[in-house]
Amino acid sequence: MNTTQLECFVTVAECLNFSKAADILKLTQPAVSHQIRSLEEELEVKLFHRTSKNVSLTQEGLLFLADAHLILKTALSAKRRLEDHTPIIPFELGCHNHLEMNLLPPVLKILSQNFPLLRPTIHLVPFPSLLDMVENSQLNAALGIKEEQNKSSLFFKDLVSAPICCICSPDYPLAKAETLTKRQLSGTLIACSPRHIPDSVFAVQNSILLNLPPEQRFLTGSLESALTLAKAGLGYILYPQIPGTQEPGLRSIPVTTLPAVSFGVYCSSSLDHPVLKTFLRLMGQTFSS
Repeated sequence: MNTTQLECFVTVAECLNFSKAADILKLTQPAVSHQIRSLEEELEVKLFHRTSKNVSLTQEGLLFLADAHLILKTALSAKRRLEDHTPIIPFELGCHNHLEMNLLPPVLKILSQNFPLLRPTIHLVPFPSLLDMVENSQLNAALGIKEEQNKSSLFFKDLVSAPICCICSPDYPLAKAETLTKRQLSGTLIACSPRHIPDSVFAVQNSILLNLPPEQRFLTGSLESALTLAKAGLGYILYPQIPGTQEPGLRSIPVTTLPAVSFGVYCSSSLDHPVLKTFLRLMGQTFSS
């Protein structure tokens, strides 16, 4: 797999047209098609549905698109760092979604005041990949839910115990309750794939889905899609309510019979990055206050 293949894939995915992609990339259309075919052969999946009239991404193509963006961004960032001899301090952070990302601006503001040469980069990474990137030193730290099977080589700083909540629009029937039990959950469950929610939440979600009729199951490809559907009143979501990540336009009702989860920061146990200890301290202060 190389950057040329990935650039061709991302450009075609954005244009959904091989001719337009070739013009943007300043390549011939056969050259773009060759790069896509070679990438598909290497990945052993079909990335596009192609007919004489249109082009569309396959399910595998949709899943791979986020990974392709991340790989290209990482490669470009590495190239720039090698070309730039300014003694900057790169700081690679990971999180799963925009809710977690919203926790970072106040902490990064203070960090940048203390370390003027700090250059943080934030990566949105699917759940199965995030801890691998920390363990492989691609990320200095990552926000996330502590799972029982967490990697022993990583350090986890516990920030808060977060209850699993029923998240729905204010006019959804369940929104009238202050708290709920699992038995009281009713209506349509908007479910996410395991790439976008913690394993512990996915297990709870599936235990409820199994007992629902098909018309009360709504499956989505991302947390952002699920939140949008919940705002439209099409159902409810199950997700940990982490302080500071409340989504406007939605109600969060704790489900008291479901176990709370531990939210915090994963990083290398060596804590050897020059700003990592300060970052962990500031994150802890954010939640303690």
